[in-house]
Amino acid sequence: MTDPVLGMVMLGSFIIIVLLGFPVAFTLMALGVGFGFLSLEARVFDLLVQRTYAVMANDVLISVPLFVFMGYVIERANILDRLFHALQLASRNLPGALAVATLLTCAMFATATGIVGAVVTLMGLLAYPAMLRAGYDTRLASGITCAGGCLGILIPPSIMFILYGATAGVSVVKLYAAAFFPGFMLAGMYMLYTIGLAMLKPAMAPKLPAHMAADSAWEVAWALLTSFFPLAALIATVLGAILAGLATPSEAAAMGSLGAILLAMAYRALNFERLKESVFLTARTTAMVCWLFIGAYVFTSVFGYLGGHHIIENWIVDHLNLSPLGFMILAQFIIFLLGWPLEWSEIVLIFVPIFLPLLDNFGIDPVFFGVMVGLNLQTSFMTPPVAMAAYYLKGVAPPEVRIQQIFAGCLPFVGIVIIAMALLYIFPEIALWLPEYLYGGGALPAGEVPDAIPQGGFSTDDVIPALPSLD
Repeated sequence: MTDPVLGMVMLGSFIIIVLLGFPVAFTLMALGVGFGFLSLEARVFDLLVQRTYAVMANDVLISVPLFVFMGYVIERANILDRLFHALQLASRNLPGALAVATLLTCAMFATATGIVGAVVTLMGLLAYPAMLRAGYDTRLASGITCAGGCLGILIPPSIMFILYGATAGVSVVKLYAAAFFPGFMLAGMYMLYTIGLAMLKPAMAPKLPAHMAADSAWEVAWALLTSFFPLAALIATVLGAILAGLATPSEAAAMGSLGAILLAMAYRALNFERLKESVFLTARTTAMVCWLFIGAYVFTSVFGYLGGHHIIENWIVDHLNLSPLGFMILAQFIIFLLGWPLEWSEIVLIFVPIFLPLLDNFGIDPVFFGVMVGLNLQTSFMTPPVAMAAYYLKGVAPPEVRIQQIFAGCLPFVGIVIIAMALLYIFPEIALWLPEYLYGGGALPAGEVPDAIPQGGFSTDDVIPALPSLD
C-alpha cells in the first residue's frame, strides 16, 4: 500500500472510530502515532514530543484560557440576567420584543465567550421560559434561542478564530476584523426576520404583557446604565484594543479577564465558590482544547508526511476542474456535512487544513475562507439530525417541548445563514474591507507575531527536517 493511500485509510479510520464514540483527541494521537510508526518508525515518537512542545509554546493559544475564563466569570456572576432584563425593557415597543431582547443578549454574550453550549443553556433557562410564558410559538422561541446561542462561534473575540489562525498561520487580529461585520450582519438578519414574522403573524410573537413593561423611561435608562453599558464597555475595550493594534489577543484577553472580575465585584456577585467554579471550568475547557490541538497537530503532520493531501489536491484540481466558486461550494458543503457528527473544533483543526493548501490554486484569501467557515459552522449546531444546540436546549426545556419542535424552529435560521454566506461571497468586502482599512497590505497588525504552525497544513518538509534537532 502506497503512502498516500495509507493516509486516506488513516483519515477514513478516524471518521469511523469517532462515530463509534471514542474520544477525539486521543483517537487522533493514537492514529497519528500508529500510522506514523509504519513510515517513520521510532522517529514518530520524536514527532509526538516535538509537536506537543510546539503547541504548548504557541503564544497565540494563551488567549484561549483567558477568554474562556472571562466568559465563565460573566456567566457565574449572573450578569446575563441583568442584561436580558434591561434589553427586554428597552425593546418593549418593538414587534417580538422578547425575541429581539434574546438575540441582543446572545450577541452581547457571544462577544464575551465563544462557548455555544453555555450560551444556549443559559438562555434556555432565562429567556426561553419567558418567551413561552408570553405566548410565543414554541418553534420560534426554540429557533431564536439556538440561533442566538451559536453566534459566539462567529462574533469576535471568538475562540474558533484563534484556533483557525493558529492552524492556518494567519493573523488572528485580521480574522477578528474580518468577522466583525459578518457576525453582526448575521445577528441583524436574525432580528429582522423575527420582527418581520412578528408583524406578519402576531400570534407567534405576542406583545409584552403590561406587567413586563417598564413603569417609566427612567427605569429603562437605569436598567441599561447598570447592565448593558458596563458589559458593552468591557467588550468594546477588549475588542477595540485588539483591532486598534494596542494589544495582542492574549494581552487583551488578560485585560478582559481582569475587567470581568472587577465587573462581578461591582455587582457584588463574586465570591470564592463562583471564582473556583470559573477556574475549574476554564481549566477543563482549556485542557480539552489543548489535547485536541496536540492530537490534530500529530495527526495532520503524519497525514501530510504520508501524502494523503496530495490525493485530495489532485482530485479537486486535476479531475474536478472547479472554478473558485465551485471549490468554495464544495468545501463549504463538506464542512456543512462534517458538522453533523463532529464539533467545530475538530473540523477546524483536522479537516480545514486539508483545504488550506488549495486556496492559492483558486486565489482565495485564507482570511476570507476562515470567515466563511465561521458562518458555515453556525449551521452545524442547528441542522438536524445532530444539531447540538437543539440538544442543549432540550436538556433545559420544559418536558412538553419536543425535540422535533426545536429542530423545526432551527431550520429557518439555517436558511438565513445560507443567505448570509451567499451575500458574503457576492460582496466579499463585507469581510475584507475592515482588515484592509485598518492594516492595509499583508503586514501583520501591531503587536502581532507570526504563528509557529505553517500555513496551509503540513507537508513532508515540515516534518522530516525538524526531527533530527531532537536527537
